[in-house]
Amino acid sequence: MVHQYQNNGYNIVLDVNSGAIHVVDQIMYDVIALYESHTPEEIVDKLGKTYDVSELKEALDEVKELIDAKELFTPDGYEDYIQELGKNRPTVVKALCLHIAHDCNLACKYCFAEEGEYHGKRELMTYEVGKAALDFLIAGSGNRRNLEVDFFGGEPTLNFQVVKDLVAYGRSKEEEFNKKFRFTLTTNGVLLNDDIMEFANREMDNVVLSIDGRPEVHDRMRPFPNGSGSYDLVVPKYQKFADSRNQERYYVRGTFTHHNLDFAKDVLHMADLGFKQISVEPVVAPDTADYAIREEDLLALFDEYDALAKEMIRRHKTGEDFNFFHFMIDLEGGPCVAKRLSGCGSGTEYLAVTPWGDLYPCHQFVGNEKFYLGNVFEGIKHPQICDEFKSCNVYSKEKCRNCFARFYCSGGCAANSYNFHGSIHDAYDIGCALQKKRVECAIMIKAALAQED
Repeated sequence: MVHQYQNNGYNIVLDVNSGAIHVVDQIMYDVIALYESHTPEEIVDKLGKTYDVSELKEALDEVKELIDAKELFTPDGYEDYIQELGKNRPTVVKALCLHIAHDCNLACKYCFAEEGEYHGKRELMTYEVGKAALDFLIAGSGNRRNLEVDFFGGEPTLNFQVVKDLVAYGRSKEEEFNKKFRFTLTTNGVLLNDDIMEFANREMDNVVLSIDGRPEVHDRMRPFPNGSGSYDLVVPKYQKFADSRNQERYYVRGTFTHHNLDFAKDVLHMADLGFKQISVEPVVAPDTADYAIREEDLLALFDEYDALAKEMIRRHKTGEDFNFFHFMIDLEGGPCVAKRLSGCGSGTEYLAVTPWGDLYPCHQFVGNEKFYLGNVFEGIKHPQICDEFKSCNVYSKEKCRNCFARFYCSGGCAANSYNFHGSIHDAYDIGCALQKKRVECAIMIKAALAQED
């Protein structure tokens, strides 16, 4: 399978199954477009009025060389592998999302957790529940040494003493069980202070700082319960915190909506504030929400991604680089094949834990009793749900099987698929369209920077 597109003056050809990327001239681009459906003689006849015949024959020879080198029109040999892996791979848990607080001090309008309550009651996780969660993770991790725990909410700093106590407990078990915990924290910044920063810099491998961009954009969607904005309070704290981590091992994470389709301005605003690690995601919301992204918004959003990609290339030339997570792509290494085919590991390697210890496939399934797995005290009680997630991959989804981006997005978010289509084996269409555009822009940036070098 080959995917061809033109972006920012580059003719780009992606051989999907090998991952090979070719930046080609126009004659090569046109020959490749016809190659599978025409004979060489037909291609020469069809393009002979546009190009010199000898150049066409040379291009045809080059295509043949790339095919022989398994860098073009490479067959797909992964389907049997991932199906067999899904059947036989043991379930080994490597990561937990600890809902340390089902409560929040903001009232974000797009919050899928309903101001931290997750369709239920407000509650803080006790140390005893968190300790049982870490014990469950250690016991279920098999021979895997590196384990990940994300302190999530709601707002986890509302229960920060338990965060500190659980980190200490995890560290106390590392040598005994030959494990290494990688702790992360996701916060809205309201309660961020010097003590929390100092502790996070010592113990947290990564910190996610929530901010949506320009003041008017952020304050519209991330207000306090009384309606006042939170931008002026959190931004100076974030700047101090990011600098204290040497602009590494953190990222500012925003959400754009129908109300700011010009989201590239928000990304650049955050870059201009000094942040070097930036992620801005499209909101996922039902069509009934006034802020939901609609199909008619897509062309404007595609233009924004193109404009942002061009600006990032320009800033690279002037030494004003920053990382935009949707454009970060590893063309030589990257995730292993199993991860590329099956995604984030929700429901299998990655689970969410509620404040009272219930287990769900991920934080976005919390509160949906169809996906209740068990609890940290008794373990998995409904393994058939885990088996369903194990069988979920890019070949179990008809929309993904023949999509050029499948090895980059790994089939997309299972929760979004379920929420929009009632099945984890489907795909959220607007998210797919945006993902494909991001992949194209990311590859174009790589091509542009490679030519500079």
